[in-house]
Amino acid sequence: MALGEVLDPTAVRADDDGSPGPAAGPLAGKTVGFRLDEIWRAWDWVVDLWAAELVAAGARVRRWRSHQGRTGEAGARIAQELEAFIDEIDVAVVGLGNCGSCTGWTIRDALACAAAGLPTTAVCTAAFEELGRQLARHGGRAGLRIHVLPYPLNERAREEVEAVARAHFPGLLATMGAELAPAAAAVAR
Repeated sequence: MALGEVLDPTAVRADDDGSPGPAAGPLAGKTVGFRLDEIWRAWDWVVDLWAAELVAAGARVRRWRSHQGRTGEAGARIAQELEAFIDEIDVAVVGLGNCGSCTGWTIRDALACAAAGLPTTAVCTAAFEELGRQLARHGGRAGLRIHVLPYPLNERAREEVEAVARAHFPGLLATMGAELAPAAAAVAR
């Protein structure tokens, strides 16, 4: 009779970083990078509203759209684009975890941003929050900041999504550990 070894799938990595990483702090004068995807139109609408709020408070905004084809030449190109995006920003907001594979890529890209030392927040919908947290743990960053939006989101009309975005903006700032200051105050510093 052969013996087998059973591994505990709930084990914590020995090298896990349980901290959330650096807080975003005051955002005026910083470049906040939003990682978009090619699937969720509602995430584009949320980012449009949040970006306008950040720009009004003196931040700069950069958007980068990821793609699902992450193998071969396309995968190498996307990896280079992600590295360039990371180099151009001070703070990362990565979304949207709204299905299994999208959540996987969201967390993977958020982990890359966090590994580069950026204040990083991943955004998932409520139905995929636990998957996002599990993936962050398995990626060695159990403390990754994750902001949760309601589910379903993409099936809502634009006006409803924008209302959700407005309602969640203060919570996003709290999750990021961010502070807003009016643009005039930022210039005076």
